[in-house]
Amino acid sequence: MPLLATLLLAALALVAVPMVLYLFGMTLLSGQPRRPPHSGRSCRFDVIVPAHNETLVIERVLASLQLLDWPPDRLRVLVVADNCSDDTAAKARQMGALVLERQDPVNRGKGYALKHAFARSAADGLADAVVVIDADSVVSPNLLEACAARIALGEQAVQVHYGIQNPMASWRTRLLTIAKGSFHIVRSRARERLRLSCGIRGNGWCLTHALLRAVPYECFSLTEDVEFGGVLGLAGHRVAYADEAHADAEMTTNAQVASTQRARWESGRFELMRLQLPTLLRAAAGGSRLCFDLALDLLVLPLTYVALAAALLLLGAVGGHALGLVGPAWVWLGVATAALLALHVARGWWLSGVGLRGALDLARVPVFIAWRLLVALKPKPRDWVRTDREGR
Repeated sequence: MPLLATLLLAALALVAVPMVLYLFGMTLLSGQPRRPPHSGRSCRFDVIVPAHNETLVIERVLASLQLLDWPPDRLRVLVVADNCSDDTAAKARQMGALVLERQDPVNRGKGYALKHAFARSAADGLADAVVVIDADSVVSPNLLEACAARIALGEQAVQVHYGIQNPMASWRTRLLTIAKGSFHIVRSRARERLRLSCGIRGNGWCLTHALLRAVPYECFSLTEDVEFGGVLGLAGHRVAYADEAHADAEMTTNAQVASTQRARWESGRFELMRLQLPTLLRAAAGGSRLCFDLALDLLVLPLTYVALAAALLLLGAVGGHALGLVGPAWVWLGVATAALLALHVARGWWLSGVGLRGALDLARVPVFIAWRLLVALKPKPRDWVRTDREGR
């Protein structure tokens, strides 16, 4: 019995401890990066909004883009009305956007819409770079300046902070905002300070056309954004992080819709681990710091699962020690692992901006973990499905 208890704790430690140490290291490096000097405002942008039946939100995102602080003659907004059956295209035209209507019932999804838009932008030859904004988003006015300032310094790919537009809508959105603070801010700041790649996070990312010519966009998985970030890393290109600008997307408050969305994300991420992780590890073995970190980023499980592993390690160690099955060293290891993870989460909470109410919601973490486990047990989607909008 003592041997079995030791083996079980060792298995939990093997899962929890390396991931917690990685996250704590990122926490220590999560100070605000230095901002670059102003760009000179000469860069020309095509801002691309992929949209599938987005009649509830398309006017809001386009109104937000009209507030971008950038010379109008160096900015164009393209909406890809992809397989739409509503009036998304008409509304986008009324708001002054150039609309690209695409009908292809076989090749569906954001990746195909982006490839179509990138090709049109390149053919027109009016832009130096493209920026991708999700249809359910609002953006900060300085978004293009943040991207241009880094392009002026030689960067060819930029990711701004990807936040949540409605963090205070429910306890679930507040917890997700804290999780995004840990994932998108803490980890991205640390990787920027280390001159690594923060990866592409799906919303609020920028690529130069020079980079797209060197690394053509051919990513159509359920997590096409993370996939292309890995492709760029394998080609030797990092994605810089622009902390001072943001693109905030609407987060659903409906538990069923959130479950479907989460299942799609996790299914795509685990599939990407299977497809891309071996290649990243081989490149890392060949000396690529970018690919080594991108591989680590894929290997680290979502924060919910890391918290579950750390909690099981702590509870198992305390219970095993109380029963005389394991020594006190396991208890200390469990306490240290839980404490370091708590510091990481606390840093994410601090940077998330959800305040005391969000901190109180951390008491709901066990419920949140149970919900995530139920999501993990659901059948995994194989095809892209658009998330239902609430249209606030």
